[in-house]
Amino acid sequence: MMDLLTSPEAWTALFVLTLLEIILGIDNVIFLSVIVSRIPEKQALRARQIGLTLALVLRIVLLSLLVWLIGLTRPVMILQGHDFSWREIILIAGGLFLIAKATHEIHVAVDAGEEEAAPRPAPGAFLWVVLQIVVIDVVFSLDSIITAIGMAQDLPIMVAAVVIACLVMYISSGPVARFIAAHPTTKMLALSFLVLIGVALVADGFKFHIPRSYIYFAIAFSAAVEFFNVMAKRNRRRGEG
Repeated sequence: MMDLLTSPEAWTALFVLTLLEIILGIDNVIFLSVIVSRIPEKQALRARQIGLTLALVLRIVLLSLLVWLIGLTRPVMILQGHDFSWREIILIAGGLFLIAKATHEIHVAVDAGEEEAAPRPAPGAFLWVVLQIVVIDVVFSLDSIITAIGMAQDLPIMVAAVVIACLVMYISSGPVARFIAAHPTTKMLALSFLVLIGVALVADGFKFHIPRSYIYFAIAFSAAVEFFNVMAKRNRRRGEG
C-alpha cells in the first residue's frame, strides 16, 4: 500500500482513471437529474443519496469480482449467426429501457393530460425512482469498470477512482437536477440526450460502436446553445421588469 502512495505512476493512473470515470458518468448524471425531477425536492435528495450509495457499493463489489466481470465479455448465446455476451445483453436491455423511459417522459411533458395535472406523485414513486437509479447505474457501470480493469492493475487505485467519480456525480447531480426542474426546455433537451445515449448503448450491444466523443460533443454543443437561450430569456425578463 505504501508503494502505491509513493509511486508517481500510481498517482498518474489514479488521476487519468478518475477523469475517465467522471466523463463516463456524464450519462448517469443526466439520467439521475431527469428522473428525480418527478418527485418532491426532499425525496429527490434522499433518492440521490440512497441510489448513488447503492451504486457505489455495487461498483466496488463488481470491481472485487474481476474474474467474473471479465467473463461477461464471453459469448453466452448465438442469435441468427451473431454471438452475444452478458455485457452486450445488458447494454441492449439498458439502452431499450433508456429509450422507453425518455420517450415516456417526453410524452408526459408534451401532453397536457392528467399526469401533468396531478399535484402529488403516485404512491411508491420514491422507491420506483431509487430502483431505476440503481438499475440504470448497473448498465452505465459496466463499460466504466471494464475500462478501469484495462487501465489499472491495482484494485485500490480502481476503487479510489470509482469513489471519487461517484462523489463528483453526487455533488453535480443536485445543481443539474434543480436547473433542469427550473427550465422545462432544458429537461426536454436532457430527455433527448437520454434517447441518444440509449441508441448508443443498443448499438454497442450489437457490436456497432458509436464513438462517445461524438455523443459528448453533441451534448456539449446543445447544452451550450441551451445555456445561451436561458441567459437570453433571463435578460429579457429583467428588461421587461
